[in-house]
Amino acid sequence: MSGLRKLTFEEIMAMRPDAGHLEELPRVPLVALVENIRSMHNVGSIFRSSDGAGIRHLYLTGFTPVPPRPEIEKTALGATESVPWSYHKKAADVVRDLKDKGYEIVVVEQTTGSRAFFKTTFNFPLCLIMGNEVDGVSDELVALADKAVDIPMRGIKHSLNVSVAYGIVVYGILAKYL
Repeated sequence: MSGLRKLTFEEIMAMRPDAGHLEELPRVPLVALVENIRSMHNVGSIFRSSDGAGIRHLYLTGFTPVPPRPEIEKTALGATESVPWSYHKKAADVVRDLKDKGYEIVVVEQTTGSRAFFKTTFNFPLCLIMGNEVDGVSDELVALADKAVDIPMRGIKHSLNVSVAYGIVVYGILAKYL
């Protein structure tokens, strides 16, 4: 492919939306809820992927660390300022409220009814739920879900890092929405 060249930093920055007009950015009818995430670096990475995907809101719940924290900012790179977010102690209360507002609740978890995320039809507005790095999504939230999706694993490990899995699934959903 002749004629290709890498964009300069200046060209990339010129395409970036103005941070002073964040409330005017078009948002996808998708929110995310993270439950009891331990790692601040994972939280920061989830913020950054959320910014890139243009989600409406990020709900941090349980013992998930919240900004401002240098460890979160290290991977968020400012996305804590561009992604609307809130903290809630009880994840189930948020999920019930979103269900009442018509959101489809989708957990990323290995369950008896999970389907590969890329073989799933999604309905919007949608709430995507990610769980703890060790225990996954709680049984309480799985029971509240409308759907469970997973990422098929081909190696000997049964899971990916939560922030990596989030990025894969959120962009898979975004591709289906667009």
